[in-house]
Amino acid sequence: MSENGKHGTILVIGGGISGLTAAIEASEAGCDVVLVEKNPYLGGQVVRTNQYFPKLCSPACGLEINFRRIRTVPGIRCMTLSEVEKITGELGRYQVTIRQNPRKVNNKCTACGACVEVCPVDRPDDINFGMSKTKAIYLPFENANPLQYVIDGSVCPDAECGKCISACLYEAIELDMAPKTVEVEVGAVIWATGWEPYDAGKIEDLGFGTTPNVITNVMMERLAATGGPTGGKIQRLSDGGKIESIAFVQCAGSRDENYLKHCSGVCCMGSLKQTRYVREQYPDAQITIFYIDIRSPGRQEDFYAEIQNDEKLELIKGKVAKVTEGNGGNLVVEAEDTLSGDRVSKEVNLVVLATGIVPTDAGVQLELGGDLQRDAHGFLTNDQHLPGLLAAGCAKRPVDVAACTRDATGVALKALQSCVGQNNG
Repeated sequence: MSENGKHGTILVIGGGISGLTAAIEASEAGCDVVLVEKNPYLGGQVVRTNQYFPKLCSPACGLEINFRRIRTVPGIRCMTLSEVEKITGELGRYQVTIRQNPRKVNNKCTACGACVEVCPVDRPDDINFGMSKTKAIYLPFENANPLQYVIDGSVCPDAECGKCISACLYEAIELDMAPKTVEVEVGAVIWATGWEPYDAGKIEDLGFGTTPNVITNVMMERLAATGGPTGGKIQRLSDGGKIESIAFVQCAGSRDENYLKHCSGVCCMGSLKQTRYVREQYPDAQITIFYIDIRSPGRQEDFYAEIQNDEKLELIKGKVAKVTEGNGGNLVVEAEDTLSGDRVSKEVNLVVLATGIVPTDAGVQLELGGDLQRDAHGFLTNDQHLPGLLAAGCAKRPVDVAACTRDATGVALKALQSCVGQNNG
């Protein structure tokens, strides 16, 4: 331990639930932490979720606790809109180069929204997976952390427009804000880089991208969310129509040699949860789930058993072969029921593809005598070529939020041990 009582410095790459947990736990144990997040907000994929499983409460609950801890725990430096470019050095003394991209909105921002009212440029809303639009200057979502607007430099004409400058009463707009490079030395690096949904457009014959009424499970979360593109109303994207019938297609591209070989583990429970969303809004809707296996470990089996009591929900064991357009914007789902041996054809209003989890690549240039070790599916392994290089949460395997927090806590302890060695060296 150093003279100021600190155990050294840890770099956490990723500001989702795993990164936040690791940063807080390490800081509370006596380490300084540099938390680097590429997005203009903290929270990762969790902020896109409508409800946590299995309690079915808003993710704002757990995130707000973490945000409060970040504000009260000393020693955490949060850098949003930032990316780690390069890591060099040696065991216990890693030199890190970080690029901090310009927000073009400074800390004087009060999130009043006056700038949005005058902005003439639209962009796809990435929080809502492009199902809605924002202006070029935007607040990522309600209660974003930091609660501060950001300008999308890829679509903003900057000084050629400048209407937001005159609209802002607080002089918060800086269109000439430039990127910055920051250098830090750390004793350990935690990759909490999280996950991305598998690109459903790569899956043949399931209709994603060719009809608006085939969506993915992550899009379904946004349709059900009050901050989503429809204000929380689950409806067909083609015409805003009500849902009388819906099909959930499990293992869409997963456990498939042509796409994703692995099982993401959480998709089954995610779809079962989403049947609750549908039932709350449409008490009489017919719900069909096509599945290979329903994976509901531990206490989650009780939730699965409860869902099975829904008389208007049908579970069909069989992988979907094809989704085609039917009448009036409806969709026809074709599969083989492996229990009966019969071919099944269902016409529904909406199809939800349960796509799997793939690890996010941080794109960091390593100059440490070797690349990061990954398994056959691209996830980081526990055994890296140098101590102090650690992975947490979905960076190393698909897991739910609760498992991410447990894992990140353990990883923080391992990082702390590396930092103690750094200070004692």
